[in-house]
Amino acid sequence: MRAMNALLRRASSSGGWRCVRRGLCSESDPSFGLLFDIDGVLVRGKTPIPAAKRAFQKLVDTKGQFLVPVVFVTNAGNCLRQKKADQLSHILGVPISQDQVMMSHSPLRMFKKYHDKFVLVSGQGPVLDIAKNVGFTNVVSIDMLRESFPLLDMVDHNRRPKLPSSPVANLPRVEAVVLFGEPIRWETNLQLIVDVLLTNGNLSSAYETAHSTHLPLLACNMDLMWMAEAHSPRFGHGTFMVCLESIYKKITGKELKYEALMGKPSELTYHFAEFLIREQAVERGWRAPIRSLYAIGDNLMTDIYGANLYNRYLEDRVSRTSTKAVANMVTGTGAPASVPEEVETGNGWESELASPSATSCKSILVCTGVYNPHMELPRDASQCIKETVFHGHRDFRFDPALVEPEKIVQDVDAAVELIFQMEKFGTEV
Repeated sequence: MRAMNALLRRASSSGGWRCVRRGLCSESDPSFGLLFDIDGVLVRGKTPIPAAKRAFQKLVDTKGQFLVPVVFVTNAGNCLRQKKADQLSHILGVPISQDQVMMSHSPLRMFKKYHDKFVLVSGQGPVLDIAKNVGFTNVVSIDMLRESFPLLDMVDHNRRPKLPSSPVANLPRVEAVVLFGEPIRWETNLQLIVDVLLTNGNLSSAYETAHSTHLPLLACNMDLMWMAEAHSPRFGHGTFMVCLESIYKKITGKELKYEALMGKPSELTYHFAEFLIREQAVERGWRAPIRSLYAIGDNLMTDIYGANLYNRYLEDRVSRTSTKAVANMVTGTGAPASVPEEVETGNGWESELASPSATSCKSILVCTGVYNPHMELPRDASQCIKETVFHGHRDFRFDPALVEPEKIVQDVDAAVELIFQMEKFGTEV
């Protein structure tokens, strides 16, 4: 026991943290990071999954400090990061900081051009505080709109105004709409969001269905369903979005357009998560570049699809960089050569964060949540559209390769063990 304590002291006092667990030690800093889904992986509703605590005992040293960079990537968006960090700390029995938590709305920090606009927010929980926390300065909630325009909310007969009324406040014109997550009263939110979109943000006006465009719409969390304590999955924000899209198209004959979609499986979400992994590694003094990411989830259409989509992005980015480097070498001067346009053009959000250091993002599927291990996807891509119900968002095409996990394991504890083996993280000394 004394020898083990001495080993731990030497490891913790050296320049970078070493992988020290159960008598094992790694000679180098971690070059990989872990992205954990929460619902269905660590908890079911408010009930912890037993394997979660075992997994995290392997990820921290005796002082509770993480041995590898870890970020929790959830599509939940109904609370502030600090509250979610506190919940995770209690569930897992290890200290979690808010900088390790990424909510579905976290990437909104990058959309600075909307931060000063007058924005309508939809969802539940402290949506106004959440909006201000990610950078918005002028926000209004659905409830505030309803109070100002009581005649607009007419589905619930018991909530209809008893006497004719006029607007009680002159609110500024809404300039953008942000969907944080599923609301409580769907009919009220659907009605007022459609009102805002079809009046160009001026609720005192009548509908203008002739316009080919509408106000900017940003949406977080596309999960059609999620896993709580019930035996079957429950409706998620993606289901609410299906309703909104259907109503808008039925009224106008046009497709609802999104300025941005965030939360898994969006590449934007994984790009931001990779940034948080790198920030954590820098803060801890780990010198090795983070080359590999491992995304652990329970949902094929969000966790696995998203990780695989980001892996394609990383592979394509490496390919683009190599193509550009070769083109520059051919000139013999280091001057930019003529490179195909697609090589030069990236996603608009890339400029907001430093370029990723990761070159791969591997997906690991657990069987404790949405995923049903007895359901098989057809192998023939030509039959997938006919035979497979695609639960992903309308704007993400179904690709069989994107819902094929790198590995399938029973639970999160098995996932951590597997990753350590794949990375050879922990060798005898």
